[in-house]
Amino acid sequence: MHEDGNGGGEGAASPGSTPHVEQPGFLALERELTVLLRRARASQGEMARAVHPDLEPSAYGLLVRLDECGRQRATELAAYIGVGKATMSRQLRALEQLGLVAREPDPADGRAWLVALTEEGHERVSRVREARRARYAGRLADWDPAEVGELARLLNQLNRGMEK
Repeated sequence: MHEDGNGGGEGAASPGSTPHVEQPGFLALERELTVLLRRARASQGEMARAVHPDLEPSAYGLLVRLDECGRQRATELAAYIGVGKATMSRQLRALEQLGLVAREPDPADGRAWLVALTEEGHERVSRVREARRARYAGRLADWDPAEVGELARLLNQLNRGMEK
């Protein structure tokens, strides 16, 4: 599962096929992840509008990926986000029209294109991400810094497991 909140139910077991899923820990995990994901979807819409009023919420995760990893091929972005080529092409066209991304020829393969944030896109995404981290810091101010680090580690482990 990625920052954009796309998950999906692939790999879900049929009811009754794995008895350990009824354990209190898994029930609590399901409940807490449901709350977290619901809040993340709402927050993603707010962050997208903060980047640009016309930005689709689903495109925010794409911008974050480009901010963190730099320029990439559209096919790499589509695979990371978990969407098809047509959806990615539509999102990239919209982001180009908003002036947030630009495409350039891939020097390693003249048939392919690389997508990168524009300077404006980078500035807008950085400002929104910094504000979000400040909100996290404020809401978790009474946490021990080691607990924040442990939460990040466990969420990373969960996300890696979800990619399998």
